Formats: sequence, C-alpha cells, structure tokens
Amino acid sequence: MIDIKLVRETPDKLKSILHARQLSSEIAKVDDLILLDQQRRALVSETDSLKATRNKVSDEIARLKKNKENADALIAQMKIVSDKITELDNTLRDLESKQEEILLYLPNILHESVPIGKDARENVVHKEVLHNKRAFDFKPKNHLELGKALDILDFERGAKITGAGFPVYKGKGATLERALINFMLDTHLSKNGYTEIFPPFFVNRDSLRGTGQFPKFLNQVYRASYEGQETYEADSVGRLFAIPTAEVPVTNLHRDEILKGSQLPIKYAAYSACFRSEAGSYGKDVRGFLRVHQFNKVELVKFTTPESSYQELESLVADAESILMALNLPYRVLLLCSGDIGANAAKCYDLEVWSPAEERFLEASSCSNFEDFQARRANIRFKRDEKSKPEFVHTLNGSGLATSRLMVSLLENNQTKDGKIIIPEVLRPYTRFDVIE
Repeated sequence: MIDIKLVRETPDKLKSILHARQLSSEIAKVDDLILLDQQRRALVSETDSLKATRNKVSDEIARLKKNKENADALIAQMKIVSDKITELDNTLRDLESKQEEILLYLPNILHESVPIGKDARENVVHKEVLHNKRAFDFKPKNHLELGKALDILDFERGAKITGAGFPVYKGKGATLERALINFMLDTHLSKNGYTEIFPPFFVNRDSLRGTGQFPKFLNQVYRASYEGQETYEADSVGRLFAIPTAEVPVTNLHRDEILKGSQLPIKYAAYSACFRSEAGSYGKDVRGFLRVHQFNKVELVKFTTPESSYQELESLVADAESILMALNLPYRVLLLCSGDIGANAAKCYDLEVWSPAEERFLEASSCSNFEDFQARRANIRFKRDEKSKPEFVHTLNGSGLATSRLMVSLLENNQTKDGKIIIPEVLRPYTRFDVIE
C-alpha cells in the first residue's frame, strides 16, 4: 500500500506511474483519494477542536460541581457537542474506509530505473548466460515426450485424480524433483546465508492482505470451502486460503511486529507447494509444466532497511542465478518494464531458462523489491536503536527457484539422442543415480 502522503504531495507522479503501468483507467482514483483526504483532514481538525472544547468545559463542569454550583447548562451544551463528535467520528471512519479501499487496489510506486514499456515485449535483457546452450544434432524432445517415454511424469493420471494442471511425478522423476528442492535449500542455507522456514500451506485473509493478494487478486487463490460460504464475497474471518507462494506466510511471520535494526537484513528460504487457480490461456502454452495449478518452489524473502534494499535486490538475483549456474543451464535475466511489472513491485527481474524443444525462454523466477509497499499493509516496522521512531522495513522476495519450468529446461537440455537424461553433477549426491533411462 502506498503512503497517502505521496498521493497528497505528488499526485502527478502517481498519475504518471499509473499511465506507465498501462493503468490509465485508474487515474481518476487519485483525484478521489485527494478529495477523500481533504475531507478527512477537515473532519479531523473539526473533531479535534470539539474534543478540546469538551475537555476544557468538562474541567469547568467539575469545578462548578466541586463548588456546589449549577452546571446544568454546560452539561446540556456538552451533550450536544458529544453527539456531534460521535457523528463526526462515524463519518471519519467511513471516509477512512473508502480511502483504504482505493489504496488497497492501487499499485506500487515504480523505481526510477524501471524502463517504460507497454508489455513484456519491451522488457530489457539485463544479462544472458548462453555459453552452455547446446547445438543438438538431433531434434530434441519436449519434456512431455521425455516424461512419458521414461515413465517419470504422468499428467494424465494427475488430471484423473484432481484435474488439469496437477502433475504426478513418478519413480526417478519424483526423486529428481525432491533432489532439486533439497539442493536449492542446501545452497541457499549453507552458501547464501538464509535461514530455513517450513511454513503452513494455508493462510488467513490478513496474510493475503499483507502481501497484496487481497483483495485485488483473491479470485486467483484457492480457498477452503464449507457449506454456506460459496462465494469470495461471503468470506468470513475464519476462511483459509491455499498459498500461491511461500512469500505469503513467510512475509507475514513479522506482521504487526517492530524489529530491531541490528536484526536486518533478515533472510529466509522456504520450500512450499504453491497453488494458483489462474492457469492462463488454452493451447500450446498450457502443456505440461508450462502452466500448472500446483507446483513446487523454494522462495527467498528478505526484510531490509530502506537504504540497503536495492543492493539486497541485486544479491537476491545473484542467489537465484547461482542455482542455474550450478545446474549449467542456459538462462537470461530480464529487467521488467513498467507495463509488465507486478502491481506490488517497485522493481523486478525475471530469470528465464532455455527450452530447446519450445525454442524459447521460460520464466523460472521473479525477484522483486517491494520497498515499503507490503510493510505498510502488514505493519512491519523496525527501530534503528531504542530511541528511534519505528520505520517501515523494505521487503523483497524471489523464487530460488520454481521447479516446474526448471524441470522443463533440465530434462530437455540434458537429454541424449537415445532418449536418456544425464543428471547434473550437483544433483547426483541427492538422486544417487547419474542417468534416467
């Protein structure tokens, strides 16, 4: 959630950012916010003045009563004032509710280094690591063909058990998936300095609100349903939601807390299954692991001071890259433009792995700096020392990495002409086999 002071003091800046994000239709909401803010501040001023008068007259009433003098006129007067204060307080709460409703839907302020662009076609290639890109002397099979031929992936039975987009890993495929997760966790814990978290896979509505999924993206989240609660609008406080990413429970570990400055940066790594009801368009792009409803991911989350957050973003990207380097996969890093960046992020890099069969790059990680956008929603603050005033932390997160498209790249890039999969050396201590055949 953005700071209302930014709306009040730099409305044109916010409008230009909405335009850059291809959200020109939302610009009118800035004017609505400014009007609501003016009304709210006027009400606060009027209410404070009446409360000051009430306090002063209450002292006078107490003095009159002490001296056994008649205070009936002043008491009647203060009854009118108190009723007016109650009326103004109710109006104020209504204004603040409307103001917050708009703020919850508005996207984050963009960092000045974010390139301006309309959509993904205008993202900037920040880095490419393609020296290990294979020149195949045969037509490479895609991950679906490899998975079926080697009996390691079963999307058909997954669809039978649950539905489309819920894969089944089998035999050495299941072992390889587990090996990837353990390797990534071990790397981030022992080499990159993260603390492991194993979070719940279901969260409450406050947690979704804290990281920005509620209310704007609630229709993309699976929910625990029960009789009498069949719509999102009917959600009660007790409703639980399946996590779209471990970012949600891990960021909310420190919701409504004041951290010590000496603790920062805090760096967490967490494995979780991830659940997303949104599955993209029909056709080629939804085959197999290219778009799924359930997938596995190791998530990296940071809590930092404002002045260090962009340095921490670069190191976050490097930590995610270290996995791809160790697996010896071709990849590139994109700096997302204003029209493609997520609503919560101030700046974001995507890491994409190469798919020989698809002949294109596939997103395997997004690394974002949210600045204080999430911290304001989740009320996560820190104090530089005991005498300092609390400040909002900056939060960052990145996939380190998501296994679904990583598995696509790993299988396709390591296939042999006779249909075997050579296991990368760094995974062999985890798989205990060198080849899938």
